[in-house]
Amino acid sequence: MFSTPAYAQAATGAGGSDLLAGQFGMIVPLVLMFVIFYFLLIRPQQKRAKDHVELIKNVRRGDTVVTTGGLIGRVTKAGDGDAEVEVEIAEGVRVRIVRAMISDVRAKGVPVKDKAST
Repeated sequence: MFSTPAYAQAATGAGGSDLLAGQFGMIVPLVLMFVIFYFLLIRPQQKRAKDHVELIKNVRRGDTVVTTGGLIGRVTKAGDGDAEVEVEIAEGVRVRIVRAMISDVRAKGVPVKDKAST
């Protein structure tokens, strides 16, 4: 019914070459899984993040942007070194948002005319 200690003692340990092949056989699937995860998950995410940073850098006056909160508006003031941009979300309603909260640039538009110059 139960195995006796004699059967357990009769089993021999693995030889040196068998042990090395067994460890190598266990490492290969882990390395393969990491390579698959890198090409399917990590690399595309890094590319997407790099593209988003480039998109945020290139926001200029007149662009129609979508924020992460879902607001759509036209950029009225954007400096190159500024961390914030001013977006007009309705006629005469302007809000300042952080550049990182811009999720998409819908349309590259004609720059907005300054009211002071007209």
